Amino acid sequence: MIIRKYAFRSIPVFTDKEIGSVEAQVSSPPSDGNHFEDFQVGQQMRHATPRTLSEGDQSFYIALTGARQPLFSSRPLAVALGYRDRPVDDWLVFNIAFGKTVPDISANAIANLGYADVRFLAPVYAGDTLTARSEVIGMRETSGGASGVVYVRSTAANQNDTDVLTWIRWVLVRKRDADAAVAASAVPDLPAAVETARLSLPAVTVDPALFSAASGSAKYWDAFAVGDRIDHPAGMTLDESDHTLATKLYQNNAKVHFDELAMRGTPHGRRLIYGGHVISVCRALAYDGLENIVATLAINGGSHRAPTFAGDTLYCFSEVLEKIALPRRNDAGALRLRLVGIRNHPAAGFADTITAERKTRFHPDVVLDLDYTVLVARAAA
Repeated sequence: MIIRKYAFRSIPVFTDKEIGSVEAQVSSPPSDGNHFEDFQVGQQMRHATPRTLSEGDQSFYIALTGARQPLFSSRPLAVALGYRDRPVDDWLVFNIAFGKTVPDISANAIANLGYADVRFLAPVYAGDTLTARSEVIGMRETSGGASGVVYVRSTAANQNDTDVLTWIRWVLVRKRDADAAVAASAVPDLPAAVETARLSLPAVTVDPALFSAASGSAKYWDAFAVGDRIDHPAGMTLDESDHTLATKLYQNNAKVHFDELAMRGTPHGRRLIYGGHVISVCRALAYDGLENIVATLAINGGSHRAPTFAGDTLYCFSEVLEKIALPRRNDAGALRLRLVGIRNHPAAGFADTITAERKTRFHPDVVLDLDYTVLVARAAA
């Protein structure tokens, strides 16, 4: 059963007023990439620079994020479950595939506004080579006329032309010429969540005792209930060097994350931390309390609610939105989770919204609101 009170969080609707506020806060210098008027609905792009992933990438990702998820840490565990090798971490795959699209899609982005219908389709292993392609599926100009929102569907494939990941994102992109004529608005109909039937489940068998021995926890899928909140205890302070190296690892060349000199002329006066690194750190912190997650199946929606900077300390909490029994699977179930990232506030007792004058809004220190679905080991029958 889907918890309807959270439905609005899955695909946040940004008004022109809200986008104007983001535009004023998050600004990056012009570059040679595509501007809003360069896009058109139906446009197809194949992104440059195929990327062969290595064991070194996997280890470096752990060093930068502190990720401890067992499947991506232990080759013997992965092989015992039925994988041919230790898979590359799902979120490393996402960030590297995302990085492929940046030069064409978001070189002139003011902000990445959200995600929808993200599906992890097949495991990726060290030695696999990823490429990415995108299609523009929607556009709309903002009321001020200086920018617009571009919606794209992107897909990553391996060297065998097997699709391993697909996602939709929408980006606020500045115009080269504020007076340039653009096509009429075409906003795609985005799903509120990835349906169970569209989830790609790994063809492996999860041994709960084996997985529990690796994770250090006996809290399986069976113990969770809709409405549970898990306040993850640890925090992580974001270092300038870590977020810079992470963005380089993903080959994400957006200047807003790299060029300190150029960013001095913006309202923030400094570089922003790439949102994918914020997600990776929050997901790493969420290990405590969710140790028996096997893999990520989908991202239903999400948004970066506020910018994050070096020196901020991230905390997070998770909420169980839906508990999904998977057909013909007794070894694992799925949980739909809401992951909330907070800057400079421990999670325990933190209220993520503020209610005043009969209006509810996000707390200004909420930096991430992510709705995603994971595969979790079940207790032995």
